[in-house]
Amino acid sequence: MGTTPKRTPRSLAAVVLAAGKGKRLRSDIPKVLHPVCGRPVLWHTLQVVRAAKPARIVVVVGHGADDVREAVESWGIEPAPVFVEQAEQLGTGHAVQLAEDAVGKAAEVLVANGDFDPITVADVRKLLSSHRRSGAAVTLGSTILDTPGGYGRVVRDGRRVVDVVEGRDAPPAVRKIHEVATNWIAFRRDLLFATLPLLDRENRQREYYLNRAISILLDKGERVDAVECDTGGVLGANTRKGLAGLEALIRRRTNDSLMAAGVRLIDPSATYIDVEVRLGKDTVVYPNTFLETGVRIGAGCRIGPSAAIARSRVGDRSVVSFSVLEDARVGKDCEVGPFARLRPGAVLQDGAHVGNYVEVKGSRIGRGSKAKHLTYIGNAELGAGVNVGAGTVVVNYDGYDKHTTVIGDGARIGSDTMLVAPLKVGKGAVTGAGSVITKDVPAGALAVERSDQKNVKGYRERADAKHRSKGEH
Repeated sequence: MGTTPKRTPRSLAAVVLAAGKGKRLRSDIPKVLHPVCGRPVLWHTLQVVRAAKPARIVVVVGHGADDVREAVESWGIEPAPVFVEQAEQLGTGHAVQLAEDAVGKAAEVLVANGDFDPITVADVRKLLSSHRRSGAAVTLGSTILDTPGGYGRVVRDGRRVVDVVEGRDAPPAVRKIHEVATNWIAFRRDLLFATLPLLDRENRQREYYLNRAISILLDKGERVDAVECDTGGVLGANTRKGLAGLEALIRRRTNDSLMAAGVRLIDPSATYIDVEVRLGKDTVVYPNTFLETGVRIGAGCRIGPSAAIARSRVGDRSVVSFSVLEDARVGKDCEVGPFARLRPGAVLQDGAHVGNYVEVKGSRIGRGSKAKHLTYIGNAELGAGVNVGAGTVVVNYDGYDKHTTVIGDGARIGSDTMLVAPLKVGKGAVTGAGSVITKDVPAGALAVERSDQKNVKGYRERADAKHRSKGEH
């Protein structure tokens, strides 16, 4: 009995269109580099492209080409994208035509806009599966919009696609259609690049429309399919309003994914979590909390309300409320806030507490140590079990250089102490309240620096009498 030959998967190349200026955004930033939930819109497009597993990714750049290249290269996309420059922006059809050589000999070409029509990974896989199963010349992703505006309409005869017409050029009957084409389109390579030279610029924008290639293929009797995709009622980032809508959609999807993984969001609509943020199960996030890309939160934590955390890590079972963390590391079972600020280089080891109006910068707070009130700690190393009294300031800057303060395990720093660096406070040492400590304190010693108190008897009576006498004159 003969063996069934294995089917060789069709080779796929992706062409991502990232040359546009985005005039309606009124910005000096290239359109595709505007951030959405912590990452540029082009990054979001490329994440979905990667899910299609192309053998080659081609990015067509134009406006801000150097900035776009640099950004894409920094993301470590695999396979590493190849760049093609569209010096003169003459439309989407022209951009794809420029990518022909870079596409190579792939059998299929997936075209996507860099400003991200937000279909899901599941949808792009569904689109390609349908395209391969049907043998269509073109399979495009479509979506339903309540207000389709100038987007290209998908014209059907029953279920069969008979045309795709740009909204700006469509007759009134076609403009009433609510099914529009996204810019996620799968082509058979040979038909795509045979058709692009036939495009014309007979339209209001005077551009070579990629959608026009679909119309030409339909006229030749080729099969064109449309697969309906979920874009959340949003298409692209063409305006500031569109950018806000795209951000709201991505945030909602991110929040839904986190909740499905066991995170509790008290009010998802008032919780702002970027992509690539990780939270452990049973962590609770309260409203008005902002977690930026790269943040890592452990399990069983309580975050917020009103916490802003960037580029930081928080260990299991820790609490952060009404506080700001930037480039900080917080261990397990810690408490931060309310109204604390951890600046770059702040490290809290397990069980440490940093409380009301405490600022920590470039310092390590040891296991179980506490600074609960009105304190600044900069360029310091605190051991385990240290207690820092209210109003303490680590005086780390002499106007020219930063200096280090080291506080040993179990030391007690009295309220309103000034610790003038460079300085060492030994293990178990104590400083008296209101002291200005400028010399090292030995282990177990008490350091007190203050003038003798003077009591002036009868002062109040004499002062009141003097004030009354002035009033009589």
